[in-house]
Amino acid sequence: METYPVYGASGKKVDSVQLSEGVFNSPINELLVHRAVVMQRASERQGTASTKGRGEVRGSGKKPWKQKHTGRARAGSAGSPIWRSGGTVFGPKPRSYAYSLPKKVYRAAIKATLTDKAVSDDLMVVDISLPEMKTRELVRFLSQIGVTGKALLVVEQTQSEIVRIGKNIKNVKVLHAKDLNVYDLLWCNKLVVTREELQQIQEVWV
Repeated sequence: METYPVYGASGKKVDSVQLSEGVFNSPINELLVHRAVVMQRASERQGTASTKGRGEVRGSGKKPWKQKHTGRARAGSAGSPIWRSGGTVFGPKPRSYAYSLPKKVYRAAIKATLTDKAVSDDLMVVDISLPEMKTRELVRFLSQIGVTGKALLVVEQTQSEIVRIGKNIKNVKVLHAKDLNVYDLLWCNKLVVTREELQQIQEVWV
C-alpha cells in the first residue's frame, strides 16, 4: 500500500505513515461484511417483546357453557385465542437474538472494511493531542482536514476525555481500537485514526 499522510493539530500534513499490507490490502468480500453487520445488529436487539398465551390471560378457566344443546359453538375457556381478550397464538416471548460468527470470518470482515476505507481515501491519520481539545476546537480541526458528514474517531484509551467531547458533536462517534466494529466502520463517511491507534489496529488485526 502507498504511504498515507499524517495531519497535525493545524490540519496540515506533518508526516506520512506506511499502512500494513496484512490489514489494508485485504480482499473486499461483501458477503462476509453483510454477515458481520447482520450478526452485530441482531446481538443488539433487546428481545423484550412478550405476549400472553391462553393459559396466561386474565379470566376463569371454567367452561363457559355446556358442550351440547345450547345452539352455540363449542367453547373450552374464555382465554381461547379466537375470543376477544383471549390469548395470543405463537406470540413472541423474551429471548436473546445474539449469535456469533467464526473469528476468522469476523476478522476478514473487519479487514475488508478497513481496506475499503483506505482505497476510497476515507481513512485519515492524525497526530494530535486530543485530550487538550475543546469541543469547538475538535469541530474546527475536523473541518480543516476536510472531514464532512459522519465521522468515526479512533483514539487511545488514555484519551478518555475525547469520548465525552465526541458526544457533544452531531454525526461524530469516538471509539478505541479494541471496540472497532464493522457496523460503525460502514456508518461513517470518514475514519479518523490517531497514529498510535493505527499501530494498535495493525497489530491486532494483521
